[in-house]
Amino acid sequence: ELTDEIRVTISAQACLLLLGLPHDYYRNVESIIVYPSTVFPPQRKPGFFENTTAPVEIQHPIIGQAFRQGPVIIIWDAALRGGRLPESGHNVIYHEFAHKLDMLDGAADGTPPLRDRDEYRDWVQTCSREYLRLKHDTEKGKKSFLSAYGATNEAEFFAVATEQFFDQPRLMIEHAPDLYRVLEEYYRQDPFERVARNTCVGEKYNQD
Repeated sequence: ELTDEIRVTISAQACLLLLGLPHDYYRNVESIIVYPSTVFPPQRKPGFFENTTAPVEIQHPIIGQAFRQGPVIIIWDAALRGGRLPESGHNVIYHEFAHKLDMLDGAADGTPPLRDRDEYRDWVQTCSREYLRLKHDTEKGKKSFLSAYGATNEAEFFAVATEQFFDQPRLMIEHAPDLYRVLEEYYRQDPFERVARNTCVGEKYNQD
Protein backbone atom coordinates (compact mmCIF):
# COMPACT_ATOMS: atom_id res chain seq x y z
CA GLU A 1 0.00 0.00 0.00
CA LEU A 2 1.38 3.40 -0.96
CA THR A 3 1.90 5.77 1.96
CA ASP A 4 2.76 9.45 2.15
CA GLU A 5 6.29 8.46 3.18
CA ILE A 6 6.72 6.52 -0.07
CA ARG A 7 5.21 9.26 -2.22
CA VAL A 8 7.24 12.07 -0.65
CA THR A 9 10.53 10.14 -0.55
CA ILE A 10 10.37 9.24 -4.24
CA SER A 11 8.99 12.54 -5.53
CA ALA A 12 11.34 14.73 -3.48
CA GLN A 13 14.46 12.89 -4.61
CA ALA A 14 13.27 12.78 -8.22
CA CYS A 15 12.57 16.52 -8.15
CA LEU A 16 16.02 17.27 -6.71
CA LEU A 17 17.43 16.53 -10.18
CA LEU A 18 15.21 19.28 -11.63
CA LEU A 19 15.94 22.12 -9.22
CA GLY A 20 18.15 24.02 -11.64
CA LEU A 21 16.53 22.92 -14.90
CA PRO A 22 13.76 24.57 -16.90
CA HIS A 23 11.19 21.80 -16.97
CA ASP A 24 7.59 20.72 -17.04
CA TYR A 25 7.85 18.16 -14.28
CA TYR A 26 8.99 15.04 -16.13
CA ARG A 27 6.62 15.21 -19.06
CA ASN A 28 7.68 11.69 -20.07
CA VAL A 29 6.82 10.17 -16.66
CA GLU A 30 3.20 9.10 -16.72
CA SER A 31 3.31 6.64 -13.85
CA ILE A 32 5.59 5.27 -11.15
CA ILE A 33 5.19 1.67 -10.06
CA VAL A 34 6.49 0.83 -6.59
CA TYR A 35 7.27 -2.68 -5.36
CA PRO A 36 8.18 -3.39 -1.72
CA SER A 37 11.38 -5.33 -2.50
CA THR A 38 13.49 -6.74 -5.34
CA VAL A 39 11.49 -8.36 -8.13
CA PHE A 40 12.15 -10.51 -11.17
CA PRO A 41 10.55 -9.11 -14.34
CA PRO A 42 8.46 -11.57 -16.36
CA GLN A 43 10.45 -13.77 -18.73
CA ARG A 44 10.34 -12.28 -22.21
CA LYS A 45 8.71 -14.55 -24.75
CA PRO A 46 10.30 -14.77 -28.21
CA GLY A 47 8.45 -12.98 -31.00
CA PHE A 48 6.62 -14.91 -33.67
CA PHE A 49 9.31 -14.24 -36.29
CA GLU A 50 12.29 -14.62 -33.96
CA ASN A 51 14.80 -17.42 -34.29
CA THR A 52 13.89 -19.58 -31.31
CA THR A 53 17.01 -21.76 -31.58
CA ALA A 54 18.90 -19.12 -29.61
CA PRO A 55 18.35 -19.07 -25.84
CA VAL A 56 15.98 -16.41 -24.56
CA GLU A 57 17.77 -13.82 -22.45
CA ILE A 58 17.49 -14.65 -18.75
CA GLN A 59 15.80 -11.94 -16.71
CA HIS A 60 17.71 -10.63 -13.71
CA PRO A 61 16.34 -9.20 -10.46
CA ILE A 62 15.84 -5.43 -10.53
CA ILE A 63 15.69 -2.64 -7.97
CA GLY A 64 14.53 -0.09 -10.53
CA GLN A 65 13.76 0.34 -14.20
CA ALA A 66 12.81 3.14 -16.58
CA PHE A 67 11.06 2.73 -19.92
CA ARG A 68 11.24 5.27 -22.73
CA GLN A 69 7.52 4.98 -23.42
CA GLY A 70 6.37 3.58 -20.12
CA PRO A 71 6.56 3.82 -16.36
CA VAL A 72 9.36 4.14 -13.88
CA ILE A 73 9.68 1.14 -11.58
CA ILE A 74 11.09 1.74 -8.10
CA ILE A 75 11.82 -0.86 -5.43
CA TRP A 76 10.91 0.74 -2.14
CA ASP A 77 13.43 -0.85 0.22
CA ALA A 78 16.27 0.10 -2.16
CA ALA A 79 14.92 3.65 -2.49
CA LEU A 80 14.69 4.04 1.27
CA ARG A 81 18.18 2.65 1.77
CA GLY A 82 19.66 5.01 -0.84
CA GLY A 83 17.97 8.02 0.71
CA ARG A 84 19.22 7.17 4.20
CA LEU A 85 22.77 6.25 3.16
CA PRO A 86 23.97 8.82 0.61
CA GLU A 87 27.56 7.93 1.45
CA SER A 88 27.02 4.64 -0.39
CA GLY A 89 26.87 6.51 -3.72
CA HIS A 90 23.87 4.43 -4.80
CA ASN A 91 20.41 5.92 -5.24
CA VAL A 92 17.87 4.09 -7.38
CA ILE A 93 15.62 7.16 -7.64
CA TYR A 94 18.38 9.39 -9.00
CA HIS A 95 19.41 6.57 -11.32
CA GLU A 96 16.03 5.85 -12.89
CA PHE A 97 14.97 9.47 -13.20
CA ALA A 98 18.30 10.32 -14.79
CA HIS A 99 17.32 7.75 -17.43
CA LYS A 100 14.05 9.61 -17.99
CA LEU A 101 15.96 12.89 -18.45
CA ASP A 102 18.27 11.11 -20.88
CA MET A 103 15.22 9.84 -22.81
CA LEU A 104 13.70 13.29 -23.32
CA ASP A 105 15.32 13.54 -26.76
CA GLY A 106 13.94 10.15 -27.75
CA ALA A 107 17.00 7.99 -27.08
CA ALA A 108 18.67 6.50 -24.03
CA ASP A 109 22.23 7.21 -25.10
CA GLY A 110 23.80 8.92 -22.10
CA THR A 111 23.35 12.42 -23.51
CA PRO A 112 20.30 14.36 -22.30
CA PRO A 113 19.07 17.44 -24.16
CA LEU A 114 21.72 20.16 -23.77
CA ARG A 115 21.67 23.90 -24.46
CA ASP A 116 23.96 24.40 -27.42
CA ARG A 117 26.60 22.90 -29.68
CA ASP A 118 29.49 23.86 -27.41
CA GLU A 119 27.88 22.11 -24.45
CA TYR A 120 27.27 18.99 -26.56
CA ARG A 121 30.90 19.00 -27.70
CA ASP A 122 32.21 19.36 -24.15
CA TRP A 123 29.77 16.72 -22.86
CA VAL A 124 30.66 14.12 -25.49
CA GLN A 125 34.39 14.65 -25.11
CA THR A 126 34.35 14.49 -21.31
CA CYS A 127 31.80 11.73 -20.79
CA SER A 128 33.23 9.53 -23.54
CA ARG A 129 36.68 9.76 -21.97
CA GLU A 130 35.38 8.91 -18.48
CA TYR A 131 33.12 6.14 -19.76
CA LEU A 132 36.01 4.48 -21.58
CA ARG A 133 38.19 4.86 -18.50
CA LEU A 134 35.55 3.16 -16.35
CA LYS A 135 35.11 0.43 -18.94
CA HIS A 136 38.86 -0.17 -19.06
CA ASP A 137 39.14 -0.25 -15.26
CA THR A 138 36.20 -2.65 -15.02
CA GLU A 139 37.65 -5.02 -17.61
CA LYS A 140 40.97 -5.01 -15.76
CA GLY A 141 39.29 -5.61 -12.40
CA LYS A 142 40.43 -2.23 -11.13
CA LYS A 143 38.19 -0.52 -8.61
CA SER A 144 36.83 2.88 -9.61
CA PHE A 145 35.06 5.60 -7.66
CA LEU A 146 32.09 4.90 -9.97
CA SER A 147 30.04 1.72 -9.88
CA ALA A 148 31.16 -0.85 -12.45
CA TYR A 149 27.54 -0.98 -13.64
CA GLY A 150 28.20 2.34 -15.36
CA ALA A 151 30.48 0.49 -17.80
CA THR A 152 27.46 -1.37 -19.24
CA ASN A 153 26.76 1.35 -21.81
CA GLU A 154 26.64 5.14 -22.13
CA ALA A 155 23.10 5.40 -20.75
CA GLU A 156 24.01 3.52 -17.58
CA PHE A 157 27.16 5.60 -17.26
CA PHE A 158 25.12 8.81 -17.16
CA ALA A 159 22.71 7.36 -14.58
CA VAL A 160 25.53 6.04 -12.37
CA ALA A 161 27.44 9.32 -12.66
CA THR A 162 24.28 11.19 -11.62
CA GLU A 163 24.02 9.08 -8.47
CA GLN A 164 27.64 9.85 -7.62
CA PHE A 165 27.30 13.55 -8.48
CA PHE A 166 24.48 14.10 -6.01
CA ASP A 167 25.52 11.66 -3.28
CA GLN A 168 29.33 11.88 -3.25
CA PRO A 169 30.30 15.10 -5.04
CA ARG A 170 33.65 15.42 -3.28
CA LEU A 171 34.72 11.97 -4.46
CA MET A 172 33.83 12.83 -8.05
CA ILE A 173 35.72 16.11 -7.88
CA GLU A 174 38.77 14.29 -6.55
CA HIS A 175 38.77 11.60 -9.23
CA ALA A 176 37.08 13.21 -12.24
CA PRO A 177 36.79 17.00 -11.91
CA ASP A 178 35.86 17.47 -15.58
CA LEU A 179 32.99 15.00 -15.22
CA TYR A 180 31.77 16.89 -12.18
CA ARG A 181 32.00 20.14 -14.11
CA VAL A 182 29.87 19.00 -17.07
CA LEU A 183 27.25 17.53 -14.73
CA GLU A 184 27.27 20.74 -12.72
CA GLU A 185 26.70 22.71 -15.93
CA TYR A 186 23.92 20.38 -17.06
CA TYR A 187 22.02 20.16 -13.76
CA ARG A 188 22.88 23.80 -12.90
CA GLN A 189 23.54 22.70 -9.36
CA ASP A 190 26.59 22.32 -7.13
CA PRO A 191 26.02 19.47 -4.65
CA PHE A 192 29.54 19.97 -3.31
CA GLU A 193 28.59 23.45 -2.15
CA ARG A 194 25.57 22.03 -0.31
CA VAL A 195 27.73 19.47 1.45
CA ALA A 196 30.37 22.08 2.27
CA ARG A 197 27.88 24.21 4.20
CA ASN A 198 27.74 21.68 7.00
CA THR A 199 31.14 19.96 6.82
CA CYS A 200 34.76 21.00 6.63
CA VAL A 201 35.73 19.57 3.26
CA GLY A 202 38.35 22.04 2.05
CA GLU A 203 38.56 23.82 -1.26
CA LYS A 204 36.44 22.54 -4.12
CA TYR A 205 39.11 21.75 -6.69
CA ASN A 206 42.18 21.76 -4.45
CA GLN A 207 41.80 19.16 -1.75
CA ASP A 208 44.37 17.11 0.11
